[in-house]
Amino acid sequence: MTDQSFRFPRFFVTAPAPCPYVPGRTERKVFAELKGGSAMEMSEALGRIGFRRSQNVVYRPSCDFCQACVSMRVMAPMFAPTASQKKLLRRHADLEVSACEPWATAEQWALLRRYLAVRHPQGGMAAMDAHDYADMVEQTPVDTVVVEYREPSSDGQPGRLVGCCLTDKQSDGLSMIYSFYEPDSVTRRGLGSFIILDHIIRAGDARLPYVYLGYWIDDCDRMSYKKSYQPAEALIAGIWKRMA
Repeated sequence: MTDQSFRFPRFFVTAPAPCPYVPGRTERKVFAELKGGSAMEMSEALGRIGFRRSQNVVYRPSCDFCQACVSMRVMAPMFAPTASQKKLLRRHADLEVSACEPWATAEQWALLRRYLAVRHPQGGMAAMDAHDYADMVEQTPVDTVVVEYREPSSDGQPGRLVGCCLTDKQSDGLSMIYSFYEPDSVTRRGLGSFIILDHIIRAGDARLPYVYLGYWIDDCDRMSYKKSYQPAEALIAGIWKRMA
């Protein structure tokens, strides 16, 4: 018997635009809207074939003559941190981690502005305002949390916010939608890597199979860090295969 409430989505394709990752190339995306009671089911199903979520839309690259963007996920229960990753986990072990409802706060927005100004001053998100950030966090039709990383509380007051990750909770794991952190703290080096490690370890402890890290490009130095989280799988020609 067919579930009549589920409707196959309508897909659209964006116009060509300069690729932000591979110089000299153009990118196109295929996307669909998430809506209705089947939004969660649809998001997960499309996520398994390489789509990513942004607000109430899922998308994936659909570029002419290029397949450089590869979906990647870490096999969380099998993950074992390296010596340097263990050191990083110890360095930030005092941080207090909370999974918060997807509501944007002024404190999160201020942290994001500092992060973008230092790490991505020319990026596409640099022109965001507070309303754009609120939309990014709050416009979600799926099970989403904002994972906050804070320094230890003092005198009953929450500690300083040093990291955030917008994360979708799925039946097969966690999908890290976007993370940001204090960019210039001498005492909090490696926060970006720590946030990924924390997600992988928590997923493994919960016996969730995967942590989805988005896209990886072999020739892009900005994405090379993702290969340090092993074992992992890459979506190649529609099949998830173990990465070397």
